[in-house]
Formats: sequence, C-alpha cells, structure tokens
Amino acid sequence: MGFNNLAKNKIEIIHNSGELLVINKPSGVSVTKDRTGKADIIHLLSLQLDVEKSSFRLIHRIDKATSGILLIAKTARAQSRYAAMFAKRKIKKTYLAFVKGFAMDEGGVVKQPLDRSSKFKGTMYIAPRRGKQAVTEWQLLADFGLVSLIKASPITGRTHQIRVHMKHIGMPLAIDPIYGGQEPILLSDFKKKYTPSPGKPEKPLIDRLTLHAYQLEIPAEDGFEGGVFVAQLEDKFKAALKMLARHNPRGEDAFIDRKVYHSIIAAEQI
Repeated sequence: MGFNNLAKNKIEIIHNSGELLVINKPSGVSVTKDRTGKADIIHLLSLQLDVEKSSFRLIHRIDKATSGILLIAKTARAQSRYAAMFAKRKIKKTYLAFVKGFAMDEGGVVKQPLDRSSKFKGTMYIAPRRGKQAVTEWQLLADFGLVSLIKASPITGRTHQIRVHMKHIGMPLAIDPIYGGQEPILLSDFKKKYTPSPGKPEKPLIDRLTLHAYQLEIPAEDGFEGGVFVAQLEDKFKAALKMLARHNPRGEDAFIDRKVYHSIIAAEQI
C-alpha cells in the first residue's frame, strides 16, 4: 500500500475513541519506518484521517508481513497505560495461522526461550541458556490435511515468537520466508477433480505470511476503556479458509468445532 492507492486501500478502523484507536493493519505495511522507504502505518493513518502524525503513538508492534489488530494511542497517558498492560500480560492476544506438519495433539503450550541470531540478521532462534522467556499457547482449530488452522496466544511478546515456536514443534507456518516454506497454498492440492484453466498458471489461494492477529481482549482499568476487539481476515486469507473448508476431504468436519469456523468468517469473538 502506498500514497497513490491510499483511497483504494483504506485501513480498516475497528474502534476510534478519545484516547484509543484500534485498526486492522494490512500485511506488508510496517508499523515503523524501514529500509524500503515506504510509508509506515502511522503515516498512512495520518493521511487517511487527515491529522498530524504526532496525533498517534504506537503501543505495541506486529510484524510487517502479519496482518491484523493493532492498538494505537492518541495520548501519552493512554500509550503508557496500555503498554504497561501488555508488559504485565493483562491483554490477551489471539492469532490465527495456517501451518504445515502433523498435529500430534489438539493443543499445547510451548515454553522455549528466544534470542536474536548473530548469524542471520533479523531472525530469532531457540536459546535455552541465554534466551528470554517465551511462552505460546496454541490450539488446533481445523485439520485440512496438508495444512491446518491453529489459534495461537503468545503469553510473552518476543519478536517472531509464534513463528519460531510453531516451527520448533514441527508445525511451521504454511508460508513463512524466514522460518518455513515459501510455496503458496493451491486449491489443486485439496480439491478433487481440480481443472486448471487452459494455458494459465494456477493462482494461489494465498501467497503471503499465513499469520493474522485476530483478537485482543483488554481489561477496563482506572477509567481506561477495555473490550474485546476483532480484526476480520484479509480477503485472500478469508477466501483461502473458505476454499480449504469446502474442498478438503472432510469439508467443515475438518473443524473441531464448526461454530468457530463460522465465527471467524463473520469476524466474531472466538
């Protein structure tokens, strides 16, 4: 997303009040300035809402390639309070991810310390001795065969935590250029009697990082508003989920709970 097509690709505003802005960040937009020189999320929001960039303050971060829910403060006191809530683990984060690998269980907890790699810049690795504590709870939502859908709740907030932890237990993100594979998810891998279009390569269901920050549960404290906020899936992510649910051998029975599938499609609390 850039300056020229800002109007076409407006950032979804989930909640907008006096001190708090909750948005659905698109995949590919950085929360801070990076080497590409492209506009970061604060800059894009300031253009979209026609206010000064100084009107917004980051409270937390999600990866550039990750889509989903992001809290932004409008005042210094709100930034301080909500950042403290994250630090004290009072805000529950829920992510959705397509992963590969065989699920031995229907859920679990990964407790593996993480540290930054000195060999590969910008990456993290499991570091039992020198790493910082990192804990991720995960739950299997659907097994489509080659790909599964999981719900992940990072208790701590380390960089790339879900991505590294899921790889560690043999269920890496289905598409992850750093920690997993880069092969797109194709309908032909799931749909029986798939017929390709003559002379045209098959378009992938999704070809981006398969991770979405879906939900935040925030407690109300000392006059600061709380609530449960949900960021609907981006169009390709949602379309991929619908196609996998429809064309895997078990249909919607691939979901442990069908109600969860329909709640996700409707962008409801899970």
